[in-house]
Amino acid sequence: MTIYNMYEAKTNLSKISKLLEEKKEEMVIISRNGKPVLKVTLFDNNDRSGLFGCAKGLFTIPDDFDDIDVSKDFEGEIFPK
Repeated sequence: MTIYNMYEAKTNLSKISKLLEEKKEEMVIISRNGKPVLKVTLFDNNDRSGLFGCAKGLFTIPDDFDDIDVSKDFEGEIFPK
């Protein structure tokens, strides 16, 4: 774990990013006046655990869902006179 003060972090943002991307550091701490205020980690793009199944049980699909005829909804003129 590496610690940078605010000025160093601003000056070395690309270096910090590279350290994280190359997995040379797991996290970087940024401090202000000697006190830690930020924890910087690599964003995990592969975490999709919350996407699928998040609405499970919130609604039901009727059994005749595919039987509905919507063609009548698309008949007629677009701009009636």
